[in-house]
Amino acid sequence: MQAFQPANPNYAKALEKLIYGMPIAQYFGLRFIRIEPDLVEMEMPFRKELSFAEGAFQAGPIGTLLDFTAGSAAGTLLPPDWGTSTIDFTVKVLAPARGEKFVARGAVVSAGKSISVGEAKVFAIAGSEETLCAAGLVTMHNFASNRL
Repeated sequence: MQAFQPANPNYAKALEKLIYGMPIAQYFGLRFIRIEPDLVEMEMPFRKELSFAEGAFQAGPIGTLLDFTAGSAAGTLLPPDWGTSTIDFTVKVLAPARGEKFVARGAVVSAGKSISVGEAKVFAIAGSEETLCAAGLVTMHNFASNRL
């Protein structure tokens, strides 16, 4: 396992400020459970308006959670005042996404100066049961914030 070192000692606060400030993250109710260099866990509550009639989340919200989690894992390694933008992501739905909430666990696969790749797995939580419902990869473009 590769040991990644954060370039920003305040990476967790910077990441929380960035993600919690995004309207889409607020709408989906995303929240961090764990933020460490290279590792991020996020949670998203079930919302009826994002589900099928059978009570399973659609692939879109699951993909969004996966994207934010894997991208945030890559974000833990960025220098101060840098950001990331998704340039590609792949989601494989493995089981129906049924639960009271969903937890994604993300990690960095590759951390480069301009491109990083993260991976994440999404689990549906129903009571004390966890079901792996999706997995995927996210490719991120890293950039200095003054480039916006």
